[in-house]
Amino acid sequence: MTTINRNPFEDLFVLELANNHWGRLERGKEIVYQFGRVVRYNNVRAAIKLQLRDVDRFIHKDFRDRQDIRYIKKTIDTQLSVKELAALSEEVRLNGCIRMATPFDEASVDLCVDLDVEIIKLASSDLNDWVLIEKIAKTRKPVIASTGGSSLKDVDDLVTFFANRKVPLALNHCVSLYPSEDHELEMNQIDFLRDRYPENTIGFSTHEYHDWQSSILIAYAKGARTFERHIDIEADGIEVSPYCSRPEQVDLWFKAFKRAKAMCGTPGTQKRTPPEKEIRYLDALVRGAYAKEDLPAGHRLTAADIYLAVPLQKGQLSCRELFSGEELVCPLRKDEPLRIDHIDNPYSRVPELRQSIEERGI
Repeated sequence: MTTINRNPFEDLFVLELANNHWGRLERGKEIVYQFGRVVRYNNVRAAIKLQLRDVDRFIHKDFRDRQDIRYIKKTIDTQLSVKELAALSEEVRLNGCIRMATPFDEASVDLCVDLDVEIIKLASSDLNDWVLIEKIAKTRKPVIASTGGSSLKDVDDLVTFFANRKVPLALNHCVSLYPSEDHELEMNQIDFLRDRYPENTIGFSTHEYHDWQSSILIAYAKGARTFERHIDIEADGIEVSPYCSRPEQVDLWFKAFKRAKAMCGTPGTQKRTPPEKEIRYLDALVRGAYAKEDLPAGHRLTAADIYLAVPLQKGQLSCRELFSGEELVCPLRKDEPLRIDHIDNPYSRVPELRQSIEERGI
């Protein structure tokens, strides 16, 4: 079994291959190749996810010929053999992506193990399929569950179930509408999931189709840390579904993520450390201490002896330092900056403090 990072879900993109291969192994490999190249170019962590069904048992024998039932027809039309699925899974690995799958039945969970799938997805439709969930949990593999169409009890029960078994679980906010309009995304649910399940990674699975940047900026800022979209390519004369993303659109998606991450900066759990250029900028706005009158050596400074003005000069004490009551070790002339060498105090004796004062200002 492949070793997973400490948090297998952190900054993870899931690219849902689903039925986009249309039962054609070579088409599936081409999709993996094209998206694997985009993943490498953007240097992101990404999984390419297959859908697994034991079709012969998944569909009741009396309904296999029902071409009028879209789900059944599509499942049969896109079926791959176990050997073909193994080849496709290996293609994912060769292209530098994490192998992932959604099993829709118990036999497919066993296939996940055989294919050395690293992460398992639990579909929204199976969020309370406890026969399947029990089987998935026994693999001990990390699980991402989509919450589209679920009840609060469904999600509470699922979180408790996996927590009790110490199996890593991420929860994706998802609206199960294909495609989804912008006003249907309900992205505040990310806040709800984060507040209610603080021990679980929260993600965002989307089927929108208007742009590939806005929602990930919002999702990352709200705390989502794993992201999912369906993927497809223009090939074989097959029309790309509106809810699927082409390679150039996923490229935009990845770049928007990196922009969001840069803009958000330090995690909200700690105080950020200002960069040196920001400190230098603010230092230039600080008022320095200047003498109101000529002052002799040995004079003890009071607030009445000093006025504050810009600019702050190198080595000059500022409004940030306490100097009242300090004794001058050398004379200070009217309007002259009060420098660190004029007094003997902790600022002049501690090398780090002295250096910071000597280097700031103009």
